[in-house]
Amino acid sequence: MFDKRLFQLPGIKSRIAILLVLIALQAVMIVGQARALAIAVVNLWQLRALNSIVVPTLIFSGCFLVRHLLTVAQNRVFFPFVEQTSGELRTQLMAQIFRLGPSVVAKSGTGNIVTMALEGIDQVQTYLMLVIIKVLDLGITPWVILAYIAWLQWQQAAFLLLIYPVIILFMVILGLAAKSKADRQYAGYQRLSNNFVDTLRGLGTLKQLGLSRKYAGNVYQVSEDYRKETMSTLRVAMTSTFALDFFTTLSVAVVAVFLGFDLLAGRTTLLPALTILTLAPDYFLPIRNFASDYHATLNGKNAWQAVNDVLAMPTVTDQEVLTTGHIQATTELRFEHVNATYPGTSTPTLKDINFNIHGPQRVGIIGTSGSGKSTLLNVLGGFLSPDEPGHITLNGESLPHLTQTKWQQNCYYVPQKPYLFRETVAQNVAFYQPTASLSAIQRACEQAGLTDWLATLPDGLETVIGEGARGVSGGQAQRIALARALLDDQRQVLLFDEPTAHLDIETEAALKQDMLPLMANRLVFFATHRLHWLNQMDWVLVLENGELKEQGTPAELSQRDGAYSRLVAEMRDDDVRV
Repeated sequence: MFDKRLFQLPGIKSRIAILLVLIALQAVMIVGQARALAIAVVNLWQLRALNSIVVPTLIFSGCFLVRHLLTVAQNRVFFPFVEQTSGELRTQLMAQIFRLGPSVVAKSGTGNIVTMALEGIDQVQTYLMLVIIKVLDLGITPWVILAYIAWLQWQQAAFLLLIYPVIILFMVILGLAAKSKADRQYAGYQRLSNNFVDTLRGLGTLKQLGLSRKYAGNVYQVSEDYRKETMSTLRVAMTSTFALDFFTTLSVAVVAVFLGFDLLAGRTTLLPALTILTLAPDYFLPIRNFASDYHATLNGKNAWQAVNDVLAMPTVTDQEVLTTGHIQATTELRFEHVNATYPGTSTPTLKDINFNIHGPQRVGIIGTSGSGKSTLLNVLGGFLSPDEPGHITLNGESLPHLTQTKWQQNCYYVPQKPYLFRETVAQNVAFYQPTASLSAIQRACEQAGLTDWLATLPDGLETVIGEGARGVSGGQAQRIALARALLDDQRQVLLFDEPTAHLDIETEAALKQDMLPLMANRLVFFATHRLHWLNQMDWVLVLENGELKEQGTPAELSQRDGAYSRLVAEMRDDDVRV
């Protein structure tokens, strides 16, 4: 429950030290409160004057007030730290996802990453806020109370000490069962998130194919599985809470019975007996609070582990090797014996890649699905580090990888499905240039062919689009991505990962006319499976099972009876079927 990585958070040790002092003072207030209350009740029982309970009542009221003010102080001391830590954790997570690139999103699922960055961090905040204070309370308050009870009557203290490990053992057994259930529930939540995102993305296609109602059954099944996991977790949580309350109440009752026997036998007096009976529920209160909050923070702990797993993923180091990333007529980009293996796998996805690209030109990357096109783009974008001993040379500089700040600042990556934020059209276009003027944004939209579409929107560039807002077609999303690139005309390296793969022929043909001017005088790597794009390429790389089978100009490759010719034939058949 208490992850050791919590102690590695900056500033947490000083906060814990302050909490220790506050919780210890609170435990003293609990003892003082119980003692004063017992004195007041005994004085009334013995029919003493009312003024005899004034001082005990004032002491009780003061201890009661200070006790709860200390609770407020604990939260006031710790909450700003938790809020700051959660914010920094979200920033670190987003930066890490950016460094890892699209591969981590493809592996974990878009829904999972979005859920982790939004709701997951909120759950981590709840986890940090509750678990640390509760664990410290559990480690201090019962023992202060037990020490005072032992000073009053050691027999009752011995019973409470013996029953405590039994209750903890029972709680651990049920807690492990609840954790197992919560782990499955969190995994189900991740599946539900990914499934929901995939459903939203493909809803238009499903409707066109008449499969939307049929696919609704899949959505229902995933949701139903998550509901069952949630209810199963709640059953264990409610059972463990009931059992813990039952055993603690029973233990207090046993203490009361033995104290009654001692009073009847004259082995104790009313004041210590009543003090012990008043303190007994507070002795068990920290473990009850911890148990109830344990179930409330299980998802937070799972989210904490998931976030830390992403943060612990290996990233490329030594980013500041490159002195310049500008592309000129004399620029040379050379790959020599480059292999690339994704983290967590042992088989290289790219094997012995060798090519030499000179100056600004259009480089086509073709191959069947799974041939390594996206992996090569990940290496080119600096999202994936090549294996040793292969290396890369750019502008005469030998580089271990392309995770170079100057190179990445010069790159623009266009995926198959560009992500649109829930913002206005203008803000989406100005993603890479947030300070761009409205006139520059309008000019970029006009160059990207968005003028007619913008005229149909109620608020033009100020229309809110993205998830939960106005829908955008695939072609419009690609044009917004192009507008982003056109607005930031300083980036000279363009990486296209099959940007028109999910568009119909008419939309693709119209989009192509706007994309070609964007490629002029730039170094372009264009992964595609559409035949008509090959005629626009200056150089073509043919990948097959992670290996570079052929390379050359389209005219040269078409003269050979090799991998290029076979792929072109397959592309031609696909275009005919379309």
